[in-house]
Amino acid sequence: MSDAQPIISHDLAGVIVGETAISDVQGESGLLSYRGIDINELVDASFLHVAWLVAFGEWPDDDQRCKFKSFFARHARLSHAEQDLLGQVPRDLHPMLMLQGMIPLLQMPEDDTLGKGMDAEHGMCIAAKISALIAAHHRLGQNKVILHPIAGKLRHENFLTQFHGKAPNMEQVRMLDAAQILQMEHSFNAGTFAGRVCASTLAPIQSSISASIGTLFGKLHGGADQAALEMAMEIGSPENADAYVKDCLANGVKIMGMGQREYRTVDPRAKILKPMAQELCQDDESKNLLATLVAVE
Repeated sequence: MSDAQPIISHDLAGVIVGETAISDVQGESGLLSYRGIDINELVDASFLHVAWLVAFGEWPDDDQRCKFKSFFARHARLSHAEQDLLGQVPRDLHPMLMLQGMIPLLQMPEDDTLGKGMDAEHGMCIAAKISALIAAHHRLGQNKVILHPIAGKLRHENFLTQFHGKAPNMEQVRMLDAAQILQMEHSFNAGTFAGRVCASTLAPIQSSISASIGTLFGKLHGGADQAALEMAMEIGSPENADAYVKDCLANGVKIMGMGQREYRTVDPRAKILKPMAQELCQDDESKNLLATLVAVE
């Protein structure tokens, strides 16, 4: 009779699941690069140009840039059928659950207009529609009409206008561009791994992205952002941070938003995003939340 015992693991830490040439996470030194280019060099580039680089491994030429911009503008508008489907979704459903359910129902293009294959065509179509879905779901939740993108406007300029109902300033657009670039790719994170498992069964790209979004929703993955914000709201003010942290440490409670498991030093994305947050948070509520998070840190 064997003395071997079953190995119980709650994650895939230390398990090699594949190789990637898309991004390089150097946790010990706190570096992150896409296609060999450090994120500090990419953060001020065009969001769509970086998306092309990450997906296809090269900077787009002038013709590809024009096609890609037109592609995103064309698919960023929800069809009447898609709006009707979204209208049936409960208004208070979390946006991540809405996306996970809606993405497999989206109408996919039938032609390969980007010249990169139908999986890429469908994946980029979904990427274009995600912002429209989020903005429309938010508007419906406020009992307001859905707004559509305006031709000639930048991608995130349109999104912020559709979401808030008023045009943003260019600094807000620049910051959203930067945040989206910094969170675009992070090697074999849990969401990526879930999507790859789904894709390995030859499921359609819609299913793979839906599986990734469901995984990203978890509090130990993308949901950590929301959890950190809710933590700051619960603490209430910077003056309460010391007692909160001591109580968490005494009772073994996880403090959300502090550190990233891949990095043994400061997350390189945080070095860029924190000054942006300090610049953007100008109203009293935002200032208080940011000051509370800094006090916890």
